[in-house]
Amino acid sequence: MKISICFLLFSAIVFISSCKKKTNEPIEPKLIIKIVVDSTQVRLGNLGTASTIPAGNAGQHPNFNSIAAHYLELAPSATTALGSGAILYHASETTAGGSTAIDFSQAIIKKSGEVYLEIPLKDVPVGNYEWVRLSVSYQNYDVKFHYAGQPYTGTLASFVGFKNYITSFLVKNQSVAVNANKSQGYWAFESIAGVQSGQSPSGFTTVPNPLASTSPIPAGSCVVTGQFANPFSITGNEKNNITVIMSLSINKSFEWKDLNGNGKWDVDPGSGEDVVDMGLRGLIPIVQ
Repeated sequence: MKISICFLLFSAIVFISSCKKKTNEPIEPKLIIKIVVDSTQVRLGNLGTASTIPAGNAGQHPNFNSIAAHYLELAPSATTALGSGAILYHASETTAGGSTAIDFSQAIIKKSGEVYLEIPLKDVPVGNYEWVRLSVSYQNYDVKFHYAGQPYTGTLASFVGFKNYITSFLVKNQSVAVNANKSQGYWAFESIAGVQSGQSPSGFTTVPNPLASTSPIPAGSCVVTGQFANPFSITGNEKNNITVIMSLSINKSFEWKDLNGNGKWDVDPGSGEDVVDMGLRGLIPIVQ
């Protein structure tokens, strides 16, 4: 009996000691990245200046379901070339479809406002950063349309990365098999008529880059560039988490030819109201 009591007492002491050890272990601070979409944010064009919808077109704020990114980089200055800053994230790529493409099967797909990345701050190079570059690869959202004069809502899966290798994907309730590379602008739309898919012409996806004259991005990529309100500083002595919100403008980012001028996307056969742009409309990084 004495041996059993001593054993139990010893076990309790060991357990309490191990708990205290775990409790006292330092927590590694992280850079937490969240991607948020905002329909009230300023609407920009490719050069990062305010952009209005051209005459003869119309647009709407899409209702986002999810989003995926391919690349995240901090840039010290306006002259920092793409790839020369602090690259914090680069999604998986593959040559399964021939040329190098984003591996969509490995994509991190999140809702707006969810934590997208958690990066140990010790892995972020010390320095001051004025700009951030975020390459968006995939968007899934609902849009309103009219057919035979009646309003409906459909779901659009939009691939805006430079190129995606896609095995299959779910639009809303229905899956689409691809098993091939698809360039920027590939889409699938699920509505009352089922699922239709297609490819937007090259150059039809807006990608705002205010640094176009000093730090251009490759054509056909979706590297959206935004400026911090104040330089984002990493000293190497951070003790607490830092959260940065990547706020993307979706201010009438879904744009189509409004041939009858009613401001509604009419999809009746022969309407000619083709979609002309599904790109994002700006990026504002916000440090919390």
